[in-house]
Amino acid sequence: MTQFTCRMRHGGWGIMVACTVFLASCQKQEAEAGRPETTVRIVEAQLSDYQQTVTLTGEVVAHVQANLAFRVSGQVTQWFADIGAHVDEGELLAKIDPREQEADVQASEAAVKAAEAQLRQASATLTRQNTLMTQGFTTRRDLDQAETAARTAASALDAASAELEAARTALSYTELRSSAAGIVTVRHAEAGQVVQAAQTMFSVAKDGPRDAIFNVHEGLLFMKPASEDVTLALVSDPSVTAIARVSEISPTIDDKAGTVRVKLAMRETPDRMTLGSSVTGVARFEPAKVIALPWTALTAADGKPAVWIVDPKDSTVSLKPIEVKTYESGRVLVASGLSVGDKVVAEGAKFLRPGLAVHAVAEEQAK
Repeated sequence: MTQFTCRMRHGGWGIMVACTVFLASCQKQEAEAGRPETTVRIVEAQLSDYQQTVTLTGEVVAHVQANLAFRVSGQVTQWFADIGAHVDEGELLAKIDPREQEADVQASEAAVKAAEAQLRQASATLTRQNTLMTQGFTTRRDLDQAETAARTAASALDAASAELEAARTALSYTELRSSAAGIVTVRHAEAGQVVQAAQTMFSVAKDGPRDAIFNVHEGLLFMKPASEDVTLALVSDPSVTAIARVSEISPTIDDKAGTVRVKLAMRETPDRMTLGSSVTGVARFEPAKVIALPWTALTAADGKPAVWIVDPKDSTVSLKPIEVKTYESGRVLVASGLSVGDKVVAEGAKFLRPGLAVHAVAEEQAK
């Protein structure tokens, strides 16, 4: 009897525990059923036309820039043009000490005079030998020797004259003159400085067409532009504009900035776009179909961009990874990951978890 009583007591305790768990579960379900659904605002994913534009800041430079240097070595004695000065073609920019070249000219002049005297003597001898030959008072050998001496003297005079011309040319190289009209952008010449031949002394931006240089991110070079024309505008006055086209792309990439140097040639250069002016360049790329969402819709899943999608069947939400084409002010452009018609949570995403039922309120598609 005692044994039976103990078993009954043990079985009754188990039934009581089971009932308690069952009641607690029912109370929890009733509490969840009574809890109001999370309200979210949604937008419907729709394709729209999008044309990306890129605006960069660059600098106006000369289409042609000449680096000028002395052709002979020497010590700079004078310079006549500073940075920013406008020079004409042939204008004197600097001088080096000409004494060495002047001495070479004097030596060459003396050599020419000596060669002329030798030629006169050889010519007179040849004339005399010809006279004696007609009279029969000389030999053919002596006449041939006179002719050879005359030809040698003439060649020596030609060589001396050429050396004199070279010496005079070298003397002219002691003056550095501008090869074209333009603006001096670089000056390295200083009085008293000893320079070597071909060492750049001045850089002159030639008058005429102007270019604009930009440092462009490498990725933009692989995008197809809608037009070859690029609109340039003066930073200080955007009303001053010009049309330009790419004329040169550097074959190397800046290791630090990851950019490529691109030069654009202007069709016509406004007067106010002077050398060194800052300009903005606007390039437009081919239109593409994208899905635009408000930036508030963007969240993350495993460190990658994602959005919350509302299932129209049971109004539950789930995370969906996406690929963002670009970020803009107030919105993001989705390249892939969404389908047309998807219901995307635009507001209220911070209160969501996978599988949660929500009350969706539609709002106008983000523009």
